[in-house]
Order: sequence, then structure tokens, then C-alpha cells
Amino acid sequence: MAASYILLLSALLALAASPAMAGDPGALQDFCVANNASDVFVNGLACKDPKLVKVEDFFFSGLDKPRNTTNKVGSNVTLVNVNRIPGLNTLGISMAR
Repeated sequence: MAASYILLLSALLALAASPAMAGDPGALQDFCVANNASDVFVNGLACKDPKLVKVEDFFFSGLDKPRNTTNKVGSNVTLVNVNRIPGLNTLGISMAR
């Protein structure tokens, strides 16, 4: 009886621990700057040629500027995603201020 109890407990522990070992595979490339001119859409936007990547593809200068907050809530949200910072493509990152 004790052996079957230990076996059952071990099986339940193995089933509970298996999702904890799951994770994303390693990235296939270091970066993938979005090419907004392309019509191809695979796991985000198509990648720009690495030779054509500029510093501006990784920078957005609008998060430090205050926005209009004259509304009922008294706040404003500045959304930043791959459309504003093409360097965020395939990283799964968005920001809001």
C-alpha cells in the first residue's frame, strides 16, 4: 500500500513539474528590425536587411514628453510597440507610459 502511494505521489509530482520546465527555444537571430514596407507577416513583421539597420530603429523620443491630460480620467497613455520602434520586432515587447 505504501509503495503504491509513493508511486502515485511521484507521478503527480512529475506531472506538476513538467510545465515548469517548458520554455521558449533560443532565438534564431540576434535582432530582427521590422520592415514596415513589406507585406510578409511571419511571427511579426518581415526583417529588414541587417546592413540597412540604423540607430533610429531602436529609439523612440516620445516617452519623455508630457501629453494632453484634459479628459475625464485626467491621464494619457503613450503606446510604444513595433510600429514606433522597429527594433522591438519578434521580441514580444510593448511599452506604455
